[in-house]
Amino acid sequence: MKNHIKPIAIIFDLDGVIVHTDVYHYKAWKKLADRLCVSFDEQINNRLRGVSRMESLEIILGNSEFPALSASEKEVLATEKNETYKELLQVMSPADLSEEVRDTLQTLREHGYKMAIGSSSRNARLILDKIGLDDFFDAISDGNNITHSKPDPEVFLKAAEFLGLMPNECIVVEDADAGIEAAHRAGMKAIAIGDAVLRGNGNWNIKTFRDILNIV
Repeated sequence: MKNHIKPIAIIFDLDGVIVHTDVYHYKAWKKLADRLCVSFDEQINNRLRGVSRMESLEIILGNSEFPALSASEKEVLATEKNETYKELLQVMSPADLSEEVRDTLQTLREHGYKMAIGSSSRNARLILDKIGLDDFFDAISDGNNITHSKPDPEVFLKAAEFLGLMPNECIVVEDADAGIEAAHRAGMKAIAIGDAVLRGNGNWNIKTFRDILNIV
């Protein structure tokens, strides 16, 4: 699309947009799946994009003939995965933030845009701290303040609320189809990047992070 808009704020998904942590998620889920002797591969992992931890566990267990578990037993497994994930995240540093992303964010800041994170991850603040962006964003809406994960629009609506803005004053940057759908359901336009471009459901579909500057 060639129409340009002038949003007041930009809400970014974190994983796969600002920084790539897919490999850490994969390793953590793979370790748990191997211990449980359930099937898990890259194809299943791709289904977990933008999905909450508990829903991800349901997808993994549902892919195998695993005995039914109670809610508390599932919580134990999800916590086990998260502890492994957080251990893996300890190796992250500001070097994991690309120069392109850093420069683009700074340019957007210089042009007066408010910026927020809209992520289903409960580890968003830890990741931002590791890559040196712990105090950069004006608001953070993540898995700790929502009850429904994408494609539910809650995480983006909360981000707009934290910014003190209306949904139509915000634009979302997402790499997952569930995130694009969540943005649209929130009444926001969406910029698709990465895997989300393949479906072409974004209001704009871009190849590089820097292309955001050509839109806003």
